[in-house]
Amino acid sequence: MTEHLHFSTLLRMIDERSAAFRSAVAAAPDLGADVPSCPGWTLYDLANHLSEGDRFWAHIVRDTAPGDERPTKDGLAAPRDREALQAWLADSTEQLLTALREAGPDRGCWAWWEPLASPHTVAAAARRRVPESMIHTYDAQLASGAPQELPPTEAADAVEEFLATVCTVTAPWPGEPATMDYHATGAGSWRQTLDAAGSRFTRLSATEPAPDEPTAAVHGTASEIALLMYMRIPADSLRVEGDAGLIQRLQEWD
Repeated sequence: MTEHLHFSTLLRMIDERSAAFRSAVAAAPDLGADVPSCPGWTLYDLANHLSEGDRFWAHIVRDTAPGDERPTKDGLAAPRDREALQAWLADSTEQLLTALREAGPDRGCWAWWEPLASPHTVAAAARRRVPESMIHTYDAQLASGAPQELPPTEAADAVEEFLATVCTVTAPWPGEPATMDYHATGAGSWRQTLDAAGSRFTRLSATEPAPDEPTAAVHGTASEIALLMYMRIPADSLRVEGDAGLIQRLQEWD
């Protein structure tokens, strides 16, 4: 992957992953089913969380500007009746999509991340919601007993989006300087650099070797690497070269 996905593609992906989430909820034995990847949560808790996030970000893209104080959520809880919940989930996603379409990709808005590799724009907010919907769809599928591999295009973009939004920070890396390479089969490669200046990433060339050996490198499909980043699967389920302990140190880094 060499370019960011088009805004309309991001909106389509949110819509598709949200529909897949509703399908997983419909397939689950009941709303009280445990979500193995979210300890202590039931499927209802997960559905409430995702719908709350959709409504929250709809408000953000409609009503906020960069630098605003953190907005508050509406505090509304999703209904516990399964049929009503499905309608609530669909309406929550439609509120988000409508807000995104009406605002347009270039409008500025509040965001919680440092605006270094991921700006405080509606397009970046839409890009952030794709893995939110996708990963929580995987969670819901686990609860229903039928987890599926993440869609490849969404998963590849989720890897880079995670590096840009969650991992690009100016907080000093507490350990020795290190580099972590991520190689997603057929989808791209990235290097995360960690030092006293914080964390940042670069894309690695598909045709030229990396400038030097990384501290560690992880190899897998885009789906596997995205699930690893979101701590849905263990590192030992992928091929890791070099200092495998770096993955745990990254996951534990505040």
